[in-house]
Amino acid sequence: MKDPNCGYCAGGDVLAAYGIPICDLDVSQLILFKEQSKPGRCIVAYKDHVSEIVDISDADRDAFFADVCRAAKAIHAAFHPDKLNYGAYGDTGCHLHIHLVPKYKDGDEWGGVFQMNPGKVFLSDGEYAEMIEKIKSCL
Repeated sequence: MKDPNCGYCAGGDVLAAYGIPICDLDVSQLILFKEQSKPGRCIVAYKDHVSEIVDISDADRDAFFADVCRAAKAIHAAFHPDKLNYGAYGDTGCHLHIHLVPKYKDGDEWGGVFQMNPGKVFLSDGEYAEMIEKIKSCL
């Protein structure tokens, strides 16, 4: 099931407002979050438009969390954060997804909750492409 108004479902310009597709995983898509004040920040979005983790089968839930773990390992290997925060929200965009937010002791917001979209750091197309390749090489 897909929702044409959902960035994770529709892709294209709707997704491009905040993310860049990296690759498909087993039951989800890995997306680079455009705002990169936390270098390596990504989103793992489930393949179908469901709102809650309880809306999928046990097997798909396990596969989804395996995708999250695979992405987390790649972010750790590529960017060496001091901590990776995991955020599962969806009040406004009701599509099952998890934010993977690297935190660095010498960076902003260390010791606090990350801002959803601080709007501070945006990169060039070339810099995004380099980050994507770095993540892919660690998957």
